Amino acid sequence: MNRFLQIFKVPDLRKKVLMVLFWLAVFRLLAAIPTPGIDAAALQKFLGSNQLFGFLNIFSGGGLSNLSIMMLGVGPYITATIIMQLLTIVFPNLKKIYYEEGAAGQAKFNRISRYLTVPLAMLQGYGFLNLLISQGVLAPLTPIHMVTNVIVITAGSMLLTWIGELITEYKIGNGVSLIIFAGIVSGLPREVMAMFANPSTTLPTYVAFAVLAIIVIAGVVFVNEGERKVPVSYAKQVRGNKMYGGVSTYLPLRVNQAGVIPIIFAISLLLFPQFIAQGVAIFSKSLSLGLTAWVTGFFNDIPLYSLVYFVLVVLFTYFYTAITFDPQEISKNLQRSGGFVPGVRPGESTATLITHIMHRITLFGAIFLGVVAILPNLTQIITGIPALTVGGTALLIVVAVALEVMKAVESQLTVRNTRILFRI
Repeated sequence: MNRFLQIFKVPDLRKKVLMVLFWLAVFRLLAAIPTPGIDAAALQKFLGSNQLFGFLNIFSGGGLSNLSIMMLGVGPYITATIIMQLLTIVFPNLKKIYYEEGAAGQAKFNRISRYLTVPLAMLQGYGFLNLLISQGVLAPLTPIHMVTNVIVITAGSMLLTWIGELITEYKIGNGVSLIIFAGIVSGLPREVMAMFANPSTTLPTYVAFAVLAIIVIAGVVFVNEGERKVPVSYAKQVRGNKMYGGVSTYLPLRVNQAGVIPIIFAISLLLFPQFIAQGVAIFSKSLSLGLTAWVTGFFNDIPLYSLVYFVLVVLFTYFYTAITFDPQEISKNLQRSGGFVPGVRPGESTATLITHIMHRITLFGAIFLGVVAILPNLTQIITGIPALTVGGTALLIVVAVALEVMKAVESQLTVRNTRILFRI
């Protein structure tokens, strides 16, 4: 509680927090401006019956739920960032920019990601509008109106990306993550009201739901903060008249190294047939209808859909961890700085040990992500009540962002207190 009060006692930190809240309020205001010509009832029915688009509504910050001018949210930027990270595997020069050129390289990497966001936003906006027109959610658009709407939607996504970067500069947390967090939190009152409005739900069900929710949240925090500490020692080195090294520390290997990115990968792959079906409509209406019916049937088969979703999340967890975590590079860095794992030779043997440990802890992290991702489906299958859902990507994001903000605020308070102590 004292830490919380300190936030508003420190002028600089108070200003940062208030500015972050201001930009989040601007985002929520823009997200409430709907696109003209929407059948609101049909939209809610469509989103409620399609779990994948309900998931995309999370990453739009809630903008998709009313087809606002921010309907795509930061989704295109997230997609562009993922594509750029995947391209680092194919293009060594791009990998060098991101990993070896420091802050300047990462700034250049982010700038290229923003350029890529524009065509992705246009493509996604056009695909969504066509899909919603085919579902009767949106009235048919003339070519001029279609182009205008795509431009407005793209501009909204780019504006939101800019707001996210402004928020990041205040160092209270990642701006994109905070925007998604704000969208999820803004929908909580509606979800709670829907849960309590169900007449078939009894008091024991509510109690069981609350207990399970607490257990899941505790598990998410535990795994999200979990890490395997690999001991590292540094040899003593004499430089001039001073001696360096001779200390022992540890290398932290996170259990959930990939975050929620594997879930995004899995959802993107599951969405791909839907977009293919919409694209085929240009050449063959009958084939498009057949593909759409097949995709809809797959999504409505909850057990099969959950199983495929779980397997994809597990596979993508290993895949993303492999492309973002390089044991060989870590081993080289340790060797250059005079560090070594006790009892293990520096170099290849150290890399092999780190790889073995990562494979073991990634298995646990992958299974955990998969279970949390399909937990809403499992609770619906068991209870038969769509309003009662525990877990899911939204919970992972909320917990991860809350922990990130707490650490950022704690870090700034610690730095301030240290400066005051040195002045004294």
